[in-house]
Amino acid sequence: MIDERIKLRHLQCVLAVARQGSLQKAAESQSISQPAVSKTLKELEALLGVRLLERGRKGAELTPAGAAFCRHAEVSVGALRQAVASVSPDSGRSGPVRLGALPTVAPALIPQLLRKLDQLSQNSGGTAPHLQVQGGTNPQLLSQLRQGELDLVIGRFAEPALMLGLSFEHLYADPLVLAVRPGHRLLGCTEAQIMAQLLAHLLILPLPDTAIRHAADNFLSQRGLGRPKSRLETLSVSLARQHTLDSDAIWFTPLGSVRADLQAAHLNRLAVGTEGTEEMVGLILRADHRPGPAQQQVIDALHGLASHTPKPARRKR
Repeated sequence: MIDERIKLRHLQCVLAVARQGSLQKAAESQSISQPAVSKTLKELEALLGVRLLERGRKGAELTPAGAAFCRHAEVSVGALRQAVASVSPDSGRSGPVRLGALPTVAPALIPQLLRKLDQLSQNSGGTAPHLQVQGGTNPQLLSQLRQGELDLVIGRFAEPALMLGLSFEHLYADPLVLAVRPGHRLLGCTEAQIMAQLLAHLLILPLPDTAIRHAADNFLSQRGLGRPKSRLETLSVSLARQHTLDSDAIWFTPLGSVRADLQAAHLNRLAVGTEGTEEMVGLILRADHRPGPAQQQVIDALHGLASHTPKPARRKR
């Protein structure tokens, strides 16, 4: 039986902490004080009779019970938002399409998407939809999608627990590449020579616990290389790109995020085979959501782009 003392503010609070990873950041996102967040969490844990979060110097992490609770709470909050929107006076109007996109995907894909939407609208005599694009990690974007804060997400397939209530449609597979500046001393070397000298360089890697970081770690492990001591961990494409141009760093990044730079010779790709590092990038929607006209325009444009996405080229050994 549901305890009627559990309120929407309890759900919003624990979901904010789960997404932000700290009580302070959650308080800022909710425009309330940190003591108010702590009090709300204690109330919810008392009502449920379980501990939802472990608090420490590194932030706040969900307990197994907290993770299970949040998965269902996200769906509930999202359903409530849809219910309210369905009877809103503005429900029949076409608002912005709220699109979530991974930082490693957005810089290359979103400009293509905007051009495709303009092309489709010109062909139909209509108007391109208004987009609001938000970045974040895959778990953050999926959480916002379930809660109804986003309409669709361009992201990566996640473990089943994170895909609860969501549908995934594959768009393309993106392998990792090892990108360096022009004139880098490893250009022209064989793969064996590159592997022997790889850890002598700063490696720019995705953040830990992301799908592309797992692919990068597996790449290194399969070649007998340990954890690099000299590394920069980031999902910021602009930061990684600039540091790669300014140094001898080696950037592990999805091909899509550097394809234009490789084609323009602003960056170069080391002669290393990366078969097996491909990650599925797809369109993610709430399973019970029926797209409106503007959202369907975006979906159609993504389908059009996916059908023309270059297939990863296999490098010669």
